[in-house]
Amino acid sequence: MAESIPLAPFGRRIAALVTDWGLAMAISAGFFHFNEFATLGVFALMQLLLIGTLGSSIGHFFLRLGVRRTNGQLPGPLKALGRTVLLCLVLPAIFTVPDGRSYHDALMGTTITHIR
Repeated sequence: MAESIPLAPFGRRIAALVTDWGLAMAISAGFFHFNEFATLGVFALMQLLLIGTLGSSIGHFFLRLGVRRTNGQLPGPLKALGRTVLLCLVLPAIFTVPDGRSYHDALMGTTITHIR
């Protein structure tokens, strides 16, 4: 449960996702002729590496958001891997559990929160 960590507002979470996807599209356009699989791969790699090490993607960083475990710790590489796979499947990211987190976060025991 994420009662101990406040959930970031929905609009900011979407803005971070759109920012990250836009960066992945730009990289894909510049290096892979806009190949859709390359875009997904770049997006997944950015999510995995940045969230697994820093706890924030580029979009999260600019919007002052971070991915944390429900106990407040950084997610780490394994949680980031599971979260990234589920995020790339799209459906777990669209639907939410009663506390407002998306399924990909709830299944991995993570949440997106406002950080300073």
